[in-house]
Amino acid sequence: MRQLKTGILCLLGTVALSACESTNESETEKALKNVNVIDQTNLNDIMLTVADPEEAVAYFQRASAQDPKRIDLQRGLAMSLIRAKRATEGAVIWSRVVAHEDATNADNVSYADALIRTGNWDKAESILDTIPPTYENFDRYRLEAMIADSNKEWKKADSFYETAVGLTTRPGNVLNNWGYSKLSRGEYSEAEALFGEAITYDPSLFTAKNNMVLARGAQKNYTLPIIKVTQTERAQLLYTLALAAVKQGDLNTGKTLLEQAIETHPQHFEAAVNSLTKLEKA
Repeated sequence: MRQLKTGILCLLGTVALSACESTNESETEKALKNVNVIDQTNLNDIMLTVADPEEAVAYFQRASAQDPKRIDLQRGLAMSLIRAKRATEGAVIWSRVVAHEDATNADNVSYADALIRTGNWDKAESILDTIPPTYENFDRYRLEAMIADSNKEWKKADSFYETAVGLTTRPGNVLNNWGYSKLSRGEYSEAEALFGEAITYDPSLFTAKNNMVLARGAQKNYTLPIIKVTQTERAQLLYTLALAAVKQGDLNTGKTLLEQAIETHPQHFEAAVNSLTKLEKA
């Protein structure tokens, strides 16, 4: 009997030990899985920000193929494709993301953005129309403004641009877009003011500088604005101003500005030289 009790105790001890080992293994596997999720989340963030766009695309293609139900991986693939300037493919992936049960309003905004990049403005507008008006987001209003512009709905465009500017601390690009909208309408002084404001937020935004010069040239103001520029940028802006003068029939002014552009540029300014040669032969 004593031997039987001893055997039973040993057996119970073995079972208990096995149960402990099983529990420990289960907890360990769970902990490791959690660590892996955290590591992958960090890697995903890196891929979406600092990684080479094509490398990010390859990474998310592999990851989403291994776990196709995860919307975050599909989302990462769509974002990476847009970063890699593969908008058509990106729009296809975004269409899958927005069809997912866990899709958000932000996903629909990103899908609309991808559609605009591919030139599908009507579809983009229909996607934005599905988003409730209570969802106030900078990108949403930026896209709404661009669509209103494309439809020549100027009052709506101005309203959307104004709202978008108020929803970001870095409105340089959207102010530039708004200014270009005004420029296309022939509202040159307002356009010039918006380009100037864009430059105050982002002094490196050469597009806004060039557009500002176009707005000034359209008003027959052939002097450069007082803004911070490099020597090369100054030469390019003089060239833009020269072309604006020529377009409006002020040929002598255009010739003088071309000569200044050539003298200012630190290297050979072929485009300005060619334009000056054609102007002198005219």
